[in-house]
Amino acid sequence: MPDYAFPPDLLQQSPEARRDYFKSFTIAHPRLREADAALKQAIQEPAGWSLIFVYGPTGVGKTTLRRRVEKHLRESMVEALRQDPGIMPVVSLEAPAPDSSQFSWKDYYRRALIALEEPLVDRKLTYAAHASFHGACGRALSDPIVPGIELRLALESGLIHRRPKAFFIDEAQHLAKMKSGRKLQDQLDSIKSLASLTNTVHVLIGTYELLPFRNLSAQLSRRSIDIHFPRYRAERSGDYTAFRNVVFTLQRHLPLPGESDLLTHIEYCYERSIGCVGLVKDWLTRALALAIKQGADAVSLKMLQKTAWPLDQSERMAREAVDGESDVLEREEIRHRLRQMLQLGGSPSAPATARANPPAPHACPRVGQRRPVRDLVGVNGQA
Repeated sequence: MPDYAFPPDLLQQSPEARRDYFKSFTIAHPRLREADAALKQAIQEPAGWSLIFVYGPTGVGKTTLRRRVEKHLRESMVEALRQDPGIMPVVSLEAPAPDSSQFSWKDYYRRALIALEEPLVDRKLTYAAHASFHGACGRALSDPIVPGIELRLALESGLIHRRPKAFFIDEAQHLAKMKSGRKLQDQLDSIKSLASLTNTVHVLIGTYELLPFRNLSAQLSRRSIDIHFPRYRAERSGDYTAFRNVVFTLQRHLPLPGESDLLTHIEYCYERSIGCVGLVKDWLTRALALAIKQGADAVSLKMLQKTAWPLDQSERMAREAVDGESDVLEREEIRHRLRQMLQLGGSPSAPATARANPPAPHACPRVGQRRPVRDLVGVNGQA
């Protein structure tokens, strides 16, 4: 019998059970571990910031990262839950995509209250303001349309009493679906205000479309931190080796009688997944379903080709990933401009010894003061 990495009795179970096993299987690969450690550290020791941005290409594994951290927070608060069952270790929701260019905060607050397990969400009304008439029995009746401001106040109150360690907003790039930059800043100001008033760290998880949020204002930059969850890059030997190891581990957990030799087709696997583990996992889940349906012992190249994303979709995902990565990189020209603004001078890569031993005071004039030089006079520098 082959040395299966999955429970051998799975082979005797239904196709649904075998697919569910593989879908629920996760691998703690290097990129995921790095992002996981960074996010846990940022939540446990926020150090003054109230917003955490987690961004990366589509299919890199951001949702898997969120679930891992949520599980960690729940496990870390078991004792606190025993003492106070009213608290919630973590709250999580997916930001809805707007039907138009206008993001609905009213809908967002309602979804957040549901995620907070707040009862009677549609009854969050202020009696004095909305009890406009009475029924036959003398009972005050109200407009069933709940104003957004009251939902916001109810959410603030719920977060203060529930005291979650973090509030996760998945697919947070949907918050950026606005027409003007000013409204975009208003969007983030609302989230930041909610986080500050309730003392609840908000974690915004999304694609590289989140990048415009990062530098909307100096105040927002001061209160936020970035965590980049990148894909594996083929041009980096360490990344490519790690990607191969991920594919090898996944193939060993495919609940099939035979062993799928995916490493023979590793370049094709990388090409259609652009180096994103989440995309590989989804792809192999489809290939596994096809193999089970056909009664095959292993996943073949033909099955991979049949279940792969079309070339144009892979190209688009690759283009978005490459463009996003270029925006994330700390460009030397940006750092050079920063050093000029701060009057640091010199090269950003100057050795530490040069910075630790600056030249004599007369060589470093104050801002606006000229260095002592001899001026030329006359025509072409001749007296």
